[in-house]
Amino acid sequence: MTDDFEAADEILTFWEAARHRAGVVRTSVVTGLGVNGAMVPPTWSFGDSAVLADQLLALVLAGEKTGTSTALVEFEHSDEPMPVRGDLSIVLDSGGHPRALLRTTEVVTVPFSEVPAAHAVAEGEDDRTLDTWRVEHETYWRRVLAPLGVEFTHDLPVVTERFELLYPRTGDR
Repeated sequence: MTDDFEAADEILTFWEAARHRAGVVRTSVVTGLGVNGAMVPPTWSFGDSAVLADQLLALVLAGEKTGTSTALVEFEHSDEPMPVRGDLSIVLDSGGHPRALLRTTEVVTVPFSEVPAAHAVAEGEDDRTLDTWRVEHETYWRRVLAPLGVEFTHDLPVVTERFELLYPRTGDR
């Protein structure tokens, strides 16, 4: 239990330091924080492994990764809400420590085969080409969708998301 409380406290402390970058506290002196200021944004990590979580987070913190993508079926199976423009989220490293506050700037759902080259560049991974993006993401989705009983196809609906880094935490925890 102590670990859960410590993790929650660390996330709350991060949010207290980061939320001003999202413009959440500007009027709180007069009006109070309101729901958006009082509620901590959702937390999550990139990928499906500790190594991938840290690699992709490093690209975000370096300013090289400004986009991500998720198979639509992943949202459906996890009961997580679809991202919406303006959403805030806190990205965790592989140890569960908060490292970045992101704001979603664009959300578009397209078939896998229609993801544009510009999105591959925004994801900032590998050589940033669409061909490599397709190979790597097909491999990834075959791996993560199989346990859900979903077969990968080139028509797979993909939620492409663009975001901006509002607050990095790059130093020691």
